[in-house]
Amino acid sequence: MFRSAVFALVCTLLAPLCAAETFVEGKDYMRLADPVRTRNAAKIEVVEVFAYSCGHCFHFDPLVKVWKKTLAADVDFYYSPVVWNDGAQFHAQMFYTAHALFKFDRLHDSFFQAIHVQNNMLNTPDKVFPLFAAQGVTRAQFDKVFNSDAVSAQVLQAKSRALSYRIGGTPEMIVAGKFRVGGGMGGQSLSEEEAHKRMLRVVDYLIAKERQAKTASK
Repeated sequence: MFRSAVFALVCTLLAPLCAAETFVEGKDYMRLADPVRTRNAAKIEVVEVFAYSCGHCFHFDPLVKVWKKTLAADVDFYYSPVVWNDGAQFHAQMFYTAHALFKFDRLHDSFFQAIHVQNNMLNTPDKVFPLFAAQGVTRAQFDKVFNSDAVSAQVLQAKSRALSYRIGGTPEMIVAGKFRVGGGMGGQSLSEEEAHKRMLRVVDYLIAKERQAKTASK
């Protein structure tokens, strides 16, 4: 009876961790050897490192969109494009141009659809611009931002960030600048969809773990 009462009390205090699955460091997620500074120390940062050319990222994105709506106010989620070759760099440039022109929310899906559904690899400005034009952006506005020093600097930062995270593939998610979660982790034979759903459960677990640590340090 006493043990049951103690367990109930512990699970009340640590509800997020008791209710969730338990995952193992080194198997289900990896701890970064060198933590990476987050952009807002007051929040629990979650970064999805992805590539528009990545089919897995294309399939993962609808799940992420639904999952994002469940996040509490203390979680800071954002996308970071991987930059590991010329094609990925060009897409990162496209990504930051969309942000700079305040069109990202409308264009993010369009970029994925163009590449994976319409077979348009979006590998030249002339192929990319029509998507911006459909959102009311002029060619002069697009060219100015796309070739700007500000966008170039953001692309370099994204490249550096992915290197610091030791990204092994895409999509991968980084929690609190400390933990890396990938679809292939866990050692289980899962379908792509189940692996992606599992990734998000691991991320939820790490968010709860980090929230608990922040509460304990106050």
